[in-house]
Amino acid sequence: MLERIRAAVPALSPAEQRVARLLLEDARAFAELPVAELAERANVSKPTVVRFCRSVGYGGLADFKRRLAGSVNEGVPFVHRAVDAGDRPGELLVKVVDNAIGAMLAYRNQAAPHAFERAIDALEHACRAHRRIEFYGVGNSGIVAQDAQHKFFRLGVTATAVSDGHVQVMSATMLQPGDCAVIISNSGRSRDLLDVADIARRRGATLILITASATPLAQTGSNGAHQILLSVDHPEDADRYSPMVSRLLHLMVIDVLTTGLALRLGGETLQPMLQEIKKNLRNRRYVNGS
Repeated sequence: MLERIRAAVPALSPAEQRVARLLLEDARAFAELPVAELAERANVSKPTVVRFCRSVGYGGLADFKRRLAGSVNEGVPFVHRAVDAGDRPGELLVKVVDNAIGAMLAYRNQAAPHAFERAIDALEHACRAHRRIEFYGVGNSGIVAQDAQHKFFRLGVTATAVSDGHVQVMSATMLQPGDCAVIISNSGRSRDLLDVADIARRRGATLILITASATPLAQTGSNGAHQILLSVDHPEDADRYSPMVSRLLHLMVIDVLTTGLALRLGGETLQPMLQEIKKNLRNRRYVNGS
């Protein structure tokens, strides 16, 4: 949580940066002090403290302090166990699994519930208004986009995954207000995806960005009313091996969005449909003769 806030400092207003510096100097004290004292110590107004909490993705001061206290007092440290060329299969197994579990537990403590609530709200609105939902990604992120399309398809929600750069531009150009463009990128520096984000923003669509908080994709057009950042930060050496952990975290974010949307849509029609799908799929499987 603290690393994500530290990365977001350059995008904050000068007054909010003073609040951020106060937090980073002593996170434990920040979680315990009343808002009046926090404002006095940072030399800002009390509303500025609340705005800071919302700018970094939380619902308000109470929500922020609750998450901060959990991160400071009960946080699970992320211990990245680097994979070495001489590692035996048993060592690789332990390191890869430990890295994945550690990253997921760390993300659980860092994630901003308010941002997820806004994203699920936007997706629900798009579904109920029969608007378009487009998932954009390239490379590994393109695979995550395809997974998202598959999961939404199982909910009976029409969505499209687009990974070709030219098709992405055409797709984004056809977006309209009320549509959702979900842009997935580990690096946050893909020219194709930055162009798509700019086009979708100009078309009035709601942007849901799944990327690291300090990337150009996360910071471009920040604080817009129709832009939601689901930041995913993790220490990973992408130069030495495929960014496996980032893909797992992005898939987990998609799972949270899918589950939240399914709960919003309700089970009266969804459950019978899912049961019918499972029954029809079972009929296509070979039966063990023994």
